[in-house]
Amino acid sequence: MSPSSLSTPSVLSSPALPRLTQAHAPLTHAVEVVNELGAREQVQIPAERPLTIYVDKRELVTLMTLGAQPELLVLGYLRNQRLVESVFDIESITVDWEVHAAAVRTRHGIARIEERTASKVVTTGCGQGSVFGGLMDEVDRIQLPDARLTQGQLYGIVNAIRLKETTYKSSGSVHGCALFKGEDLLIFVEDVGRHNAIDTIAGWMWMNPETCSSSDCAGDPAPSPISGADKVFYTTGRLTSEMVIKSAQMGVPIVVSRSGMTQMGHAVAQQLGLCAIGRATNRRFVCYSATHRLVLQPELAQAPVVPPARAAGEV
Repeated sequence: MSPSSLSTPSVLSSPALPRLTQAHAPLTHAVEVVNELGAREQVQIPAERPLTIYVDKRELVTLMTLGAQPELLVLGYLRNQRLVESVFDIESITVDWEVHAAAVRTRHGIARIEERTASKVVTTGCGQGSVFGGLMDEVDRIQLPDARLTQGQLYGIVNAIRLKETTYKSSGSVHGCALFKGEDLLIFVEDVGRHNAIDTIAGWMWMNPETCSSSDCAGDPAPSPISGADKVFYTTGRLTSEMVIKSAQMGVPIVVSRSGMTQMGHAVAQQLGLCAIGRATNRRFVCYSATHRLVLQPELAQAPVVPPARAAGEV
């Protein structure tokens, strides 16, 4: 028996990542407006469209979304709602914008799906996000890894977002979320609600094994998705309990926002030991929780001293 025939069964039996469509939709829409001078002009506004998720032909929820990466949004939503334990539980996700639907096919079904999705909580997310009621019950089980972020790296993150070409700059009215490793931007996502953007990042992390390439993983029964242990999550929106919990579920111990933080978000962050940094613009910020994770470098916050100009003829 040849070596190649011996290796075939392990290759065939190794789990495969879900098959995803690549459904595209326009991100902006042109409308005519009247400006402050009474003149008519055309501007771009963000698209907003419904996407109804069906899991094994059972209607689950309808999300309002920009529609940039809908398959990753659906995958991340299922992950962050704890309805699937592994990316390998999903066989395929098919998005059809003609009917505004996403059809999810699982490999073995979702146990107790009716019970687990019976109670919903409407969140403060833009676009009226919702989470299933049992999500809060799992907070105590989350153990975040040890991680640190320097003040210099924080400034690098804020600057990278400032320089990023975004839908927000052209049309406004959207939230952006990003995942960083140190100061390196790994992925940036915009949507009408920040909860959609973070779910899309969660889906991207599941679809991108970090420890091996697709060729290297042929005989590996469970390639590891991207770890959040050494990552930083950034959002343009406020840090609510939903955003803190979803970040923690992704294993990301440090979150940064250019906005503020809610009381419940703060309480959950303290409970988890998650470092929450808000109001991060230019060189200003406040650290709300787990301050030991932030390596302060206060000298970096000082504006550089500019020597006064010399008068004419002065030596």
